Amino acid sequence: MKPTHLAIVLAAGGSTRLGRPKQLLTRAGETLVHRAARLASETSPERLLVVVGAERDGIERSLHNIPCEFIDNPQWREGLGTSLHAAGQAIVARLEAPVLILGCDQPALELRHLQALLVGAQTAPSRCAATVHGERFGVPAVVPFDWFAHPDELTGDRGFGARLSLLGPEAICALQAPELGLDIDTVDDLREAASRQWLDPLPG
Repeated sequence: MKPTHLAIVLAAGGSTRLGRPKQLLTRAGETLVHRAARLASETSPERLLVVVGAERDGIERSLHNIPCEFIDNPQWREGLGTSLHAAGQAIVARLEAPVLILGCDQPALELRHLQALLVGAQTAPSRCAATVHGERFGVPAVVPFDWFAHPDELTGDRGFGARLSLLGPEAICALQAPELGLDIDTVDDLREAASRQWLDPLPG
């Protein structure tokens, strides 16, 4: 498949509520950040960017065999929007490429979901595809590159979720994936994911 898109893995967070780096939790012995980057790479992106902040050294070691570019976000403590801002600055030269965005804390994510988003975005009037989370849209998602045209608007925890949710249902490719509603923010989330075999049990 000819590469036609860019991919961004958001992996800069500090996992403060969980108390341990969620990026380095494992599923079948593979860290979640490696799994996310591997799945993203399997969609054949032209460029794969991994935004890092907290736990940078451990994440970079985990991804030693993944062909990717590390984008440093020194403002990672200020929220998701700062990671999108950092990524946007790094890809400013490609105004025509769709952008696949994913995190690394959805252990049930599979390649087929990312592929379906990319296909759906091609025919959606807004050129967007997103995952349904209750009454809102979120990641993984595909957005047009021009959404990054004003990176200074991406601050704090402001990502693209609100903008996606403002699109009418006829304008966006919205994919249902209830299993992706479980992201790892708390110890209870971790236990639930482990009970579904989406994470390896923690020692002890």
